[in-house]
Amino acid sequence: MLRRSFALALASALFATAACGGEGGDAATSSDGTTALKVGVIPIVDVAPIYLGVKQGFFKSEGLDVTLETAQGGAAIVPGVVSGQFQFGFSNTTSLLLAASQGLPLKVVSAGVASTGEQGKDFGAVVVKKDSPIKTAADLAGKRVAVNTLKNINTTTINKVVRDAGGDPSTIKYVELGFPDIAAAVAKGDVDAGQVVEPFLTIATGQGDRQVVANYAGTDPDLMVGMYFTSQQFLAKNPEVAKKFTAAMAKSLDYASSHGDEVRAVLNDYTKIDPEVQKNMVLPKWPSAVDKDSVQVLSDLALKDGLITKQPDLGTLLP
Repeated sequence: MLRRSFALALASALFATAACGGEGGDAATSSDGTTALKVGVIPIVDVAPIYLGVKQGFFKSEGLDVTLETAQGGAAIVPGVVSGQFQFGFSNTTSLLLAASQGLPLKVVSAGVASTGEQGKDFGAVVVKKDSPIKTAADLAGKRVAVNTLKNINTTTINKVVRDAGGDPSTIKYVELGFPDIAAAVAKGDVDAGQVVEPFLTIATGQGDRQVVANYAGTDPDLMVGMYFTSQQFLAKNPEVAKKFTAAMAKSLDYASSHGDEVRAVLNDYTKIDPEVQKNMVLPKWPSAVDKDSVQVLSDLALKDGLITKQPDLGTLLP
């Protein structure tokens, strides 16, 4: 995830759209009919299914030669897809909603990752020190809360659970820190609480921190946290390639959902995680279909929190 303003990334993407004439990236097809694709991903557990799908040959069987390239977050991947650096990319849902509301020509082609829907057993949560007086989501009001990116999916879902618990989220002071730095900031008292996702959630609780609320599960039990997308220009030029990518992703998501041990093992291919943490971390859900109702929830929250000034056209953005 980026440690900078999402608005700057949107401006970059808009410039990229103008600079390349809004054409998007073309798919390179070899003489044997194989199409080479670059996909922008984030080195977190969320994208384990696409790594498994490449290993299992799901993309190869569709005639796709996929190269996975890592970036810091969706805010970096969005302009990469628009400019044609990537043909497809992964991003959290709120980043896609922000981009779409600014007129960026994006199209979701596959579900990505979802909440487990269970408090205490989700892959993302707000943590505090064991002896913290913060006991409920309402207690986060007026506190310093660390998030990886300001004005994005984590702030708006925390606002939601605090509001639902009777607290005033407008009094929260959000502090932007990278996920690897949040548990340490909580331990040192630099912040009162922090929102973390796996594997950092298991690392934090392993160090004695306590979960206060699972902000994704508390927002919507089927919350679609992240999705795979392309540009509308690429889709218009390469509809069959996009259809094959979607089919391979569906197989990959289904495979990951039923092969948890292989998910944990494939993390070694693109992350560095302590074996004990890897064994104990909570895995998210990987549905093969986009939960449109939960995307609408995030869109409504983005509007309520002032992240966007108008609702994006979900009919255009979603499959």
